[in-house]
Amino acid sequence: MTKQKVRSKAPTVADVAREANVSKAQAARALGGYGAVSEEVQIRVNHAAAALGYRPNELARSMNTGRSNTIGVIVGDIENPHFGVALRGMADVTRQAGYQLLLSNSDEKWQAEQDAVRVMLEKQVDGIIVTPCCSEREKNGHLMQVQAEGRALKLFDRAVIGMDVEAICCDFTAVAQQATHQLIAAGHREVVYVTSMTLEHDFQQLSDFGLTPVAQRVDGMMRAFAAAGHPFDPGMVQVNAGSDEQIQQIVARLWQRPRPPTALIASDSVVAMSLLRELTRRGLRIPEHLSFVMYDNFPWSEIISPPLTVVAQPVYEMGREAARRLIAEIRGEMLEPLPTFSAELIDRMSIGAPRRLP
Repeated sequence: MTKQKVRSKAPTVADVAREANVSKAQAARALGGYGAVSEEVQIRVNHAAAALGYRPNELARSMNTGRSNTIGVIVGDIENPHFGVALRGMADVTRQAGYQLLLSNSDEKWQAEQDAVRVMLEKQVDGIIVTPCCSEREKNGHLMQVQAEGRALKLFDRAVIGMDVEAICCDFTAVAQQATHQLIAAGHREVVYVTSMTLEHDFQQLSDFGLTPVAQRVDGMMRAFAAAGHPFDPGMVQVNAGSDEQIQQIVARLWQRPRPPTALIASDSVVAMSLLRELTRRGLRIPEHLSFVMYDNFPWSEIISPPLTVVAQPVYEMGREAARRLIAEIRGEMLEPLPTFSAELIDRMSIGAPRRLP
């Protein structure tokens, strides 16, 4: 006969009250941090709670105080180191302020983002930081519900059209134009930007991308080509690069063109690594056969051969600012205007003149 493990009952407020020889109401106030108790009662309750191994019921506490001291964070892709760095910035600020983070990954899917918001509201989080997967206001009723319920809300990395909420973002238009200009100056005309951004069709116009960093980057590319007097082909923007298999298909299509690209721009480090793997498999070397630029700056991009030219952005600082402003809103504190975050082009050794492919 199998023995069932008997789980001991966790100590309750009533147990702590008996141990401390105080009333249940006094114990509840001392443990919950609300109401007034004498110093003597507080000490006795603290000692009793420690002796019994009492852990507070956070849900009950939040119902009494209206605060759970938790913050929800919803990102698009937890495997993307970009969000990992941002989360570290958020965690450093929230921990110091006495808050805990609840993390959810939307996988850039609208329904998953909706579900994550619903769960976090049910868990009574004090505020939410979210990277919205859609910029259209009519598809973000779940975010408006956060505000309607009186919870603090900040957007990270992307904004929502017509929604009155702070968005902590980086401005990419100027640096994208600078990076593209450098490629054009080196002689490149077939420059392709590869992004994991999901579209139901091929890229056609900037409005396809809404209020996203991708829109700014493509805008910068278009400005650089226009300034140089060269036409911009929408086919220079490749979307839906969300997996190794999809990137293999994109590269295969690109190299079937009469004029394959002579330069690639990767939208993030995950896309970059997959592209570099596929280029190596095809025997293409950088910058001998192909120039390469990557968005985001991570240590590996500097130590590979050749070191990659990158667009660096202050992701950690942006994460800190998002958490700082959210907590200030929760506490009803005033803050200075939202700072502007700018990206920087770091020129290394991955841009060269166009050459004949093998």
